[in-house]
Amino acid sequence: MEKLKQKWGINSNWQVIAIILVFCLNGSFATWVAGPVTHFLGLNSETFKPYFVYLILRILLIFPIYQITLPLVGWVFGQFSFFWNFEKKMLHRLGLGRFLK
Repeated sequence: MEKLKQKWGINSNWQVIAIILVFCLNGSFATWVAGPVTHFLGLNSETFKPYFVYLILRILLIFPIYQITLPLVGWVFGQFSFFWNFEKKMLHRLGLGRFLK
């Protein structure tokens, strides 16, 4: 736990637990949110054959949903600033940092 606290620049064990919990819960939440979004867009396994095409499209859709919901779920656990900084770093690494200015 001490290594994570140093790496992430946090102070308490509670923050480590909350951050790990947010990462865990947000994966399921983003997948759950992707269901209605794919339905709204008309993406389903019947319209996209073969099935792996549908899965690839769904995974590509889940990625931005995950990035959007991560700070929101982090906010619920009182870790918004950590996840907002995490998202900014991620966007810079993906070459999308110009959208944050």
